[in-house]
Amino acid sequence: MQGEQSFSKCSACHNIESPRTRLGPHLMGVVGRHAGSVPDYKYSQAMTDAGASGLIWDEDKLRAFLSSPKKVVPGTSMRFFGLWSETEIDNLIAYLKTVSAPQ
Repeated sequence: MQGEQSFSKCSACHNIESPRTRLGPHLMGVVGRHAGSVPDYKYSQAMTDAGASGLIWDEDKLRAFLSSPKKVVPGTSMRFFGLWSETEIDNLIAYLKTVSAPQ
C-alpha cells in the first residue's frame, strides 16, 4: 500500500502498531480524533489549545496539516515541514484510516 510507504516518513516519531507514544503521539485512530487528546502525551500548548477549540482530525484538516503543520496549528512542536504531493497525502490519509483506535 502506497500510504504505508508514505508513513515511513512519520514512523521515526509516531507509532501505529500500539498505543505507545514516541517522540510524537501514537496515530492509532487519528482520523476523527480530537487534536491533542492522546492521554499519555505532552502536547505543545498550541496543539492542546487547538483540540480544546474543537479541532478534529477529519480528512480535510489532516490534509491541510500534512501539507503545512505550522499553518494549521501555529506554535505546534511538530518538527516536520509537510508533504509536498497531494497524492502522497491522500495515500497517507487512506492508510491512517485503516488503523484502528486502541481498545
